[in-house]
Amino acid sequence: MSLWSLALRNLLRNRRRSLATLLAMVVGLVAILLFGGYRSNILYGTQTGFVQHTGHLQIQRQGYFLDGGDNPAAHGIADYPRWIAAIQRDAVLAPMVAVVTPTLQLGGIAGNFAAGVSRSVMATGLIPEDHNRMLAWNDYRVVSYAQPLPLVGTREDTVMVGTGVARKLRLCKLLGDSDCVPTPARATDAGDPAPHDIAALSSIERADQPPIAENRIEMLAAAAHGAPNVASLGVIQASNMGIKALDDVYMAMHLHQAQRLIYGAGPAQVTAIIIQLQHTRDTPLARQRLSELLAGASGDQPLEVLDFETLNPIYGQTNEFMDSMFGFISLLIGVIVLFTIGNTMSTAVVERTVEIGTLRALGQRRSGIRRLFMCEALLLGGIGAVLGVLGALVIAHLINHSGWSWIPPGYSYAYLILVRVGQDPALLAGSVTGMMVVTVLSAWWPANRAARLMIVDALRHA
Repeated sequence: MSLWSLALRNLLRNRRRSLATLLAMVVGLVAILLFGGYRSNILYGTQTGFVQHTGHLQIQRQGYFLDGGDNPAAHGIADYPRWIAAIQRDAVLAPMVAVVTPTLQLGGIAGNFAAGVSRSVMATGLIPEDHNRMLAWNDYRVVSYAQPLPLVGTREDTVMVGTGVARKLRLCKLLGDSDCVPTPARATDAGDPAPHDIAALSSIERADQPPIAENRIEMLAAAAHGAPNVASLGVIQASNMGIKALDDVYMAMHLHQAQRLIYGAGPAQVTAIIIQLQHTRDTPLARQRLSELLAGASGDQPLEVLDFETLNPIYGQTNEFMDSMFGFISLLIGVIVLFTIGNTMSTAVVERTVEIGTLRALGQRRSGIRRLFMCEALLLGGIGAVLGVLGALVIAHLINHSGWSWIPPGYSYAYLILVRVGQDPALLAGSVTGMMVVTVLSAWWPANRAARLMIVDALRHA
C-alpha cells in the first residue's frame, strides 16, 4: 500500500474532524482569493484609467510637475515635433510605443456673459484623435469607463467641459437636469455678446467663422508675456468626469486653440509629450531609453521623464493601502488555518500513539512516521486548495454578474463591484502556494513529535 493511500485512509478514519479542517481551509482560501481579486480589479482599473489619460511616461521641462502647473508659458517645450519624430523613429522605442502625442495644460476663467456668470477652469489642449486612441488602451481587459472625446472633426474653437463647469456657467441645454439654473429668457433671446473689451481681446474671432449662437462662452487666460488673451468657444458637450473636484474645473480643447491662447502668434509650445506604451511592463526600459535620448540633446531647455506613478501619486497610495489590507487579511486567515491544521494533526498524533509505537516496533523509521503525517497534511491541503479555488471562481462569477456597484469616496458616479480571480494567475498561484506553506508549517511540529516518540512509551500509552 502506498504512503498516499495510507494517508487518505487515515484522514477518512475521522471524517468529521477532517471535514471541519477542510472547511476552514476552503473558507479561508476563498476569502483570500475574493479579496485579492477585488484588490486586483481596483489596482488594474486604476492603472488603466491613469494610463488612458496621462500615458505611461511624459517628457516635461524640469520643475514643471512640481512648480509649473500655474505657469505653462514658462515651462513650455519648444520644437516638440522634433522629439516626437525622434521617438517614433527610434529602433528601441518604436515597437513599444502605442501613442505619442503633445499636450498643453493651462488655467483660466471661463465666462457665460449672456448669463452673467464665470468660473475658473483647468483646460487641456490636445489632439482629439490621439487622445481617443489613448482612451482605447485596455491591456488588462478591465471594465473601462472612458468615453471618447466628441472633438474629433469639430472646429478648433469647440470645447468639451465637465458637468460641474456647465452647471456653473448655466449651460442647461447640455445637462438636461432640474438642478441647473437656466439663463434668463431676456438674455438668451437678445443673444447678448461679450463686452467690447473682452471681444477685442479674443484671439479667434473670425469673420469667416460666425460664433455658435448657443452654448457660447469666453475663456480668459494669461498669455506668454503676461498679457490677457481671450478666446470665444463653443461648448459641444458636458461630460461627468467621475471625480467631482475634476468635474468642476475640466475643459478639453484643440491643441492649436490652447496654443493660440498662451502663445498667440508666437512659436507654439507644449507642456508635455505623452508616451503611451503597448504594455506597462515595458515602462522601465522605455524610460531608460528616453533618458538616453534626452541626455545632452535638450539644449537650453532641460527635460525630464516622469512615469504615470509619479504623475498620479494617488495610484501608489491606493496600491499601498490595498496591499496592507490584503496582507493583514491574509495573515489573519493564515494564522487561523495554521492553528486549525495544527490542532487536527496534534489530536491525530495523540489518538494514534499506540499505532505509532506498533509501527516503530515493526521496524518503521522515524522518517517514515514523519512522512506519513506530512502526507496527510499535504493531502488535506491539496484538496482544500482545489475546492477553495473552485469555490472562489464560482462566487467571483456570481459577483461579476450581479450588477452590484458603489460610489468610491470623492467620485460622482457608481462603479461595478468586480473581482479578478481567474484573470489573475499570479494571485491564484500565490494564494495556493501560501496555503500549502501554511499547511506544511502547521503539520511539521505534530509530525516531528510523533516521529520522536519512544517505542516503549508509545506502546504503553492508555
